[in-house]
Amino acid sequence: MRRQKGFTLLELMVVMAIIATLMTIAMPRYFTSLEASKETTLRQSLSAMREALDHYYGDTGRYPDSIEQLVELRYLRNQPLDPIAERKDTWVMVAPPEGVAGGVADIKSGASGRARDGSLYSEW
Repeated sequence: MRRQKGFTLLELMVVMAIIATLMTIAMPRYFTSLEASKETTLRQSLSAMREALDHYYGDTGRYPDSIEQLVELRYLRNQPLDPIAERKDTWVMVAPPEGVAGGVADIKSGASGRARDGSLYSEW
């Protein structure tokens, strides 16, 4: 009698159980690292834009009217994407103090929700 080549149902079930066990271990770690990388990217984007605002103010004595003005004058290469909201148009512009010229003295994220440390993204 010739044996047919292939896998038995029991062998396939064992392999599927092993894969399912590995996935339950790996997936939470993957999503946690994904959230951490988005938060790190958001912090870096805010830092770069705030530095560009400071440089513009130092060079001109006033704040820019918009983030696009920073891009046009090459203080930024392009307007960064908010990694939490995954959009470029959610940035919240903070006006300068009264008596200081310009329209944008600071910038914050428009993303809703809380970071892993419990702070609000909009307060960063």
